[in-house]
Amino acid sequence: MSMSKAKAENRPLPKRFYTEVAVAPVNGGWGVYLDGRALKTPAKNPLSAPVENLARAMADEWAAQKAVVDPFTMPLTRLAHVAIDRMGETREAAATEVAKYATTDLLCHRAEDGALAARQAELWDGWLDWAETALDAPLKRAGTILALEQPQSSLDALERRAAALDDWRLTGLVSAVSILGSAVLGFALLEGEGTGEDLLAASRLEEDHQIARWGEDADAAQAAANRRRDLLAIEAMFRMLDAAER
Repeated sequence: MSMSKAKAENRPLPKRFYTEVAVAPVNGGWGVYLDGRALKTPAKNPLSAPVENLARAMADEWAAQKAVVDPFTMPLTRLAHVAIDRMGETREAAATEVAKYATTDLLCHRAEDGALAARQAELWDGWLDWAETALDAPLKRAGTILALEQPQSSLDALERRAAALDDWRLTGLVSAVSILGSAVLGFALLEGEGTGEDLLAASRLEEDHQIARWGEDADAAQAAANRRRDLLAIEAMFRMLDAAER
């Protein structure tokens, strides 16, 4: 859609109420401050990040707001809200959700024949091969839109890998998997095996095939732009977390 969810629901966005945005060390991490006051999450927890660069990137989102504050233009801040307020209590369900995506993983559902099927094999088979070796999760593929009965050992391996992540990475993984429609591509983004742009292009293969035939309307284009923005924010968060551990 061309407007944010909040606008679409006719809820007025809050006016920008601050002048200065800054970050400072807090409790082993880095907090975000508006005019010297600690910014809070929706659950009233301090808005902070485990690494300085991530806190500064969130601060940049707040600094970029103009007359109003639109949370849908601040993907890193929204990820932080989930990581801080919710993920600690929903880790098991989140890991299960990641594994469940493998039963309908985009990469496993193919066109039956033709140019699209050939292109799918070209772009997607390598990622499924990677999942088998790197994630210990071989997955079946077939020319169907129905959920496939994937090996339980593969689903278990994906769930264990997701459950072993910290709250921030698990938050990003769940979001990436949802955007990409693929547990495999989500893990590839997490592990830095592919760029966000390349993985998004792989996930949009069928969509772009249809656009080439029939065109794309403005609302669909805006929705795609929003997904791209959010996925690239997740990628940036992953890489900032990785850099801090080197």
